[in-house]
Amino acid sequence: MRLSELIKHIRPVDDAAYAACAARFSNIAKPLGSLGELERLIARVAAITGSADVNISKKCVLVFCADNGVVAKGVTQAGHEVTTAIAAMLRDDKASVNAMANACGADVFALDIGMTDTVKNLAAQKLMRGTKDMTVGPAMPLKVAERAILLGMRAVKEKKEQRYTLIAAGEVGIGNTATSSAMASVLLGLPVEEVAGRGAGLSDEGLCRKLAAIKKAAAINKPNANDPLDVLHKLGGLDIAAMAGVFLGGALYRVPIVMDGLISSVAALCAVRLCGAAREYILPSHISAEPASKAVLDALGLMPILHAGMRLGEGTGAVALFPLLDMAAAVYNSAATFADIGVEAYRSYP
Repeated sequence: MRLSELIKHIRPVDDAAYAACAARFSNIAKPLGSLGELERLIARVAAITGSADVNISKKCVLVFCADNGVVAKGVTQAGHEVTTAIAAMLRDDKASVNAMANACGADVFALDIGMTDTVKNLAAQKLMRGTKDMTVGPAMPLKVAERAILLGMRAVKEKKEQRYTLIAAGEVGIGNTATSSAMASVLLGLPVEEVAGRGAGLSDEGLCRKLAAIKKAAAINKPNANDPLDVLHKLGGLDIAAMAGVFLGGALYRVPIVMDGLISSVAALCAVRLCGAAREYILPSHISAEPASKAVLDALGLMPILHAGMRLGEGTGAVALFPLLDMAAAVYNSAATFADIGVEAYRSYP
């Protein structure tokens, strides 16, 4: 089925389930709303799944690995070989996200959708061997961008069939702070200088090259800010396209998707611009140290839970939220109620 047809099947979340979850939280023996945003996130899980019986016990992170042709313009400290090395660590359960996921009982699934190199025994559905250099033309054909989105949607369907109840969207790809910043600049109508940062650690000269490359890419490709697919295929990466598909897949298959940092949030913004209803299926995790992160979160209307200055990628910020959600769900599912302890419940006042 075509992307446009699948999007038509996305429906709003269940407001009644949200209300039932919130009411249940109000009956737990604690001050009303005292877990703050964590209570609202659990209620959003209920709205997404359509049930006040919240179960997020089986969690995973999908990590999409892809290279970006704009690296040729010196916008990063390292080349595509670092993408290859991290992908190999993911395969061997040695990457940062593996360590964090193992610590909280989550699974990691890495997929090569566009790496320059091939990593033996790493799951692969390679659509390109890296995107093209966006400073000389579109990063990828429109059809390839759509295929990557569909791939991300299909990944959510597969994980739901495997009974995963919470999914995080992550990525690996040297140069993807350049592609995501370029997309953010166009989609938000902001100057490049306000959205592009030093990524994995650029020098002053490197940052100047990055800013110049993004400006040149926008000038040459002339992306239509009102058409997220146009922006994506001209300036984006295969990892961003696949994660946009994960967010759309979460909305289609009613699975909560935890958003990571800048790159993941730009993918989420792309998904929401394609289908506004997808926003309610996204759970924010943290605010990245990258300059564009706050602007993208504001555009999405999502409040980050963690303010830790993280900028690692791989889905690590999203996985960092997992234990907090587990603890909030534990209170929701097992803490004593006012009725249990024979105490009158708190009343809500304006």
